[in-house]
Parts: sequence; structure tokens; C-alpha cells
Amino acid sequence: MKLLTVTFGCLFCFLLAATTVSAQEGFVPIFDGKTLEGWEGNEKFFRVEDGVLICGTLEKKIPRNEFLCTKRDYENFIIELKFKLVGKGVNSGVQFRSQRIPNNHEVIGYQADLGDPGWWGSIYDESRRNKLLAKSDDKLIKKILKRDDWNDYKVECNGKRIQIWLNGEQTVDYTEADDRIAQKGAIGLQIHSGPPSEAHFKDIKVMDLPGSTEVKKAEK
Repeated sequence: MKLLTVTFGCLFCFLLAATTVSAQEGFVPIFDGKTLEGWEGNEKFFRVEDGVLICGTLEKKIPRNEFLCTKRDYENFIIELKFKLVGKGVNSGVQFRSQRIPNNHEVIGYQADLGDPGWWGSIYDESRRNKLLAKSDDKLIKKILKRDDWNDYKVECNGKRIQIWLNGEQTVDYTEADDRIAQKGAIGLQIHSGPPSEAHFKDIKVMDLPGSTEVKKAEK
């Protein structure tokens, strides 16, 4: 009986490990931890150090919003990453389904916001409607946010539904009601204008979901 228990225990561990690996299948790293390959932006404000993509600087004020964007567009997808904000008054965010404004440093699109006061885990509409589309709960953020440490961030876009998770807890669940809003675009990392500050990102990976243009191409 003891041997049988051990055998079933080993089998359970194996199945659990296999499930964990399977859950990660489909995710593709979009940051290689060494370079900015696959990304474009003002490289005066973006650099890579020790496997971390750093936005901003602690040496001087950030004169204007800067964005580092993927060269590829994404439609229906899940993005997962880790972030840590450094500096007083730092403001950042993860852009998605966004487009560059021609001859301008700004982008238009959704942003999974980061920073104080009360921006963490919310959805902001950058340079378009210029307002919060979905606000996270301050009490929840206070409970789950790890200040001055690494946090897990997850954004899922599937059709017009957008969901965000911070450290495993869902912060917003938003459905776009305006048919004029583009549902495809670049992923970007923002450092907001303001005092010397940095936003650190690592382990950035994306999974295309069924219905995405890229998935449809692969299925042909």
C-alpha cells in the first residue's frame, strides 16, 4: 500500500508538472533580455541591463512621454510580464492595440496603467479619449501591490473584452462599446514625463489567441 501511495504521488507530481508546462505553451518571449531587437522608440530613454528592460532615467527629469513599441501588431492575445517602478512620482504603463501618431512622440491606444495615485491595474485611453476606461479598486491594490519589488502583470484582449490581473488578482474587466476603436496594434512600454524615474520590465511574453490574424495564418 505504501508503494502504491508513493507511485500515485509521483504520478500526480508528473501530471501537475506537465500541466504547468502545457499552460506555458503558446507563449513567445518578445524581449530577449539582451537587446531591444523587435522594438522601436527613442533609445535615449530605453536600455537593457542584466536582463531587465529599463524605461526612463534617474539622472534627470523625463521631458515628455516616451514609448518603446513592438514592431509587430497584436490583435487577440495575452501578455504577461514582471514590472518594478523606481523613483518618486514614477508613472508608467503597458500600451496595447496602439498606434504611433505620425511625426509625434505619442501613441494612441489602450494602456494598462501603472503608478500613483490609483492608476495601478486600470485601463487608460492614451491620446484618444484621454480618460480612465476602467478603474481598479484601491483597497485591492493596497492589498496585492508589492512596492519597490517585482510584480506580475497580465493583460488579456479577446475581441472587445479586456481584462487585467496584478499579482494573480483581476483588477478590471472592460468591454469596448465603441465600434470605431481599433482592436489591433502594437504593444508598448511607457515612461511618463516627470521627475527622474525608471520603470523596469522583464520576462515579457505574449500568446496569440484564436481569432487573431497570426493564428489564422498559421492554421492555413
